[in-house]
Amino acid sequence: MISKEKKQVILKNLADKLSRQQIVIFSDYSGLKVSQLEELRRQLRENEIDYQVAKKTLIDLALAKAGLDRIKARELHGQIGLVFGYQDEVLPAKILYNFAQNNESLEMLAGLSGGQYLDSQALIELAKLPSREELVAQFVSGLAAPLTGLINVLQGNLRKLTIILKNLKP
Repeated sequence: MISKEKKQVILKNLADKLSRQQIVIFSDYSGLKVSQLEELRRQLRENEIDYQVAKKTLIDLALAKAGLDRIKARELHGQIGLVFGYQDEVLPAKILYNFAQNNESLEMLAGLSGGQYLDSQALIELAKLPSREELVAQFVSGLAAPLTGLINVLQGNLRKLTIILKNLKP
């Protein structure tokens, strides 16, 4: 049994993480072995994403304290683990989705992003989106393409001129 002081610390920690998050994903980790759960935590930690397990009542209290009571943990099935993404909304979903493909015991249940409720299907769609870095790279290459084309056209005329001048030599 967890002492009242320990519960207050957990509640404060959860409320702090909920106030700083860009996305929070509720997952059911029932059936995962300890080694599998540690592997998931390692993958998330490498990307500066937090994973925390807590009782449903404490999660609900923290959600209410953070003003995110659109979702109730006690209404979700299984043992709940929370994934907190602080910088990128897509990466946490992507990591969980890829991990769940290899470990069927893990299930994404629901999430909150920007105060909006996301069901499991929306989380899967989010996980399939390109990451922020990939989107930025696509945007930059899209901006650079017309300039590159213009440079090639201008260089083509210069190349043709040098070829003509070479051919004019006796």
